[in-house]
Amino acid sequence: MDNDEPLEPETKDEPETKPTPQNSDETLYCEAEASVAVEKEKPARESSETDLEIEDTEKFFTTRQNELYLEACRLMSVVPVSYFLRNMEESYMNLNHHGLGPNGTKAIAIALVSNTSVVTLELADNGLMEEGILSLLEMLQENYYLQELNVSDNDLGFKGAKIISEFLQRNTSSLWNLQLSGNNFRDESAELLCQALAANYQIKTLDLSHNQFSDKGGEYMGQMLALNVGLKSLDLSWNHFYIRGAVALCNGLRANGTLQKLDLSMNGFGNEGATALGEVLRLNSSLVYLDISINDISNEGISKISKGLEFNESLKVLKLFLNPMSMDGAVLLILSIKRNPKSKMEEIDISNVLVSEQFLKILDGVCAIHPQLDVVYKAVQGLSAKTTVLLWANPMKLIQNYADQHKITVLDFFKSLSPDGKMTMPVGNFRKAIILQDKVPLNLYQVRELVKKLSDKPNMVNFSLLKTVMP
Repeated sequence: MDNDEPLEPETKDEPETKPTPQNSDETLYCEAEASVAVEKEKPARESSETDLEIEDTEKFFTTRQNELYLEACRLMSVVPVSYFLRNMEESYMNLNHHGLGPNGTKAIAIALVSNTSVVTLELADNGLMEEGILSLLEMLQENYYLQELNVSDNDLGFKGAKIISEFLQRNTSSLWNLQLSGNNFRDESAELLCQALAANYQIKTLDLSHNQFSDKGGEYMGQMLALNVGLKSLDLSWNHFYIRGAVALCNGLRANGTLQKLDLSMNGFGNEGATALGEVLRLNSSLVYLDISINDISNEGISKISKGLEFNESLKVLKLFLNPMSMDGAVLLILSIKRNPKSKMEEIDISNVLVSEQFLKILDGVCAIHPQLDVVYKAVQGLSAKTTVLLWANPMKLIQNYADQHKITVLDFFKSLSPDGKMTMPVGNFRKAIILQDKVPLNLYQVRELVKKLSDKPNMVNFSLLKTVMP
């Protein structure tokens, strides 16, 4: 009978002593893995696999992940999230506002260690606390598929910032998009985060809006931006940067050559901060999008920004909504674009400013040189009845009339604007093409209406939407 007994694995003769886990998190990971490991072995695969066998293997792997998560929930004494179980094979996982808490987050993290499907993970407003964020970042040391993480509105505070900073210093994960909005980070947190980000090259998009950074935090941000070579998009809106912080931040921006999108709205830059920004715009060649809405910038500050725009060759979008400027400031802005033949500006948002017919005439002159430009203002004061009729004429009807007269379709007209005849175009290119064409003369207001009707995603127009907007 001895010969009939199955051979025991060689590992059985080895000493049974196991290394002691270093911390409680590691213990939980090990226990969850061990519980699920007692599964039936799958028969060895034949040399010629069928589609059915491959499908069975995928189901087996998904089932194993589900069991791992359920076992982790049992160990953590939390109720499993059914949405998570149903969507573990999807690339986008939205668990915002699920009340997970630190233990529920640990269970999610355990299940995601070996997950190869989830690319974007949303965990905003879940009461993660430092234990929860630690579990997630430990998971990211093993999972190289997850690329975008949103842990906004979790009140992580200084302890959470410390854990995140240590993670960022390692530069070892695949994470490139990190959302940290509304986490009650103060200046001491900014110091830690900026020290880590100064040498981090993995994070490309970072959201630190709705925190409690003040001028000292602005100084740390400026120092970081002078050294960082990875960030392309940074959101610092709804913080407390005033003159000192604004100037320090701008000093860092002057040395930065990689940041493309910057949101500084809802701070207190004032005219002094606007002066520093004007100098940044004069020298910077990477910024494409700048939002400085609601920053207490008057015509005085706008004049400084305008001087910078006369030399800038990269900025495409400038948002100045709800600053205390008048039409005089608006004129300074558009004339600065006119003086800069290399300007790439496509949109200026001054949508709280009333303008006049004289402003529209100046704008027409600017757009003759820069047909890609659109200026969004509040309204035109004192319009004559004739001008009103011209402005409000339906552009789609005008194009339809032209198409009927020339026996072509409206789609043919729009596709003729695209150099390669494609169904989509960047907004700036479309605006330039529609202004320069002479078949159906349109004013700036009519072009803006066309862009609104044909846009189904940011900065792109899609001609396939024509069937839904035809008169």
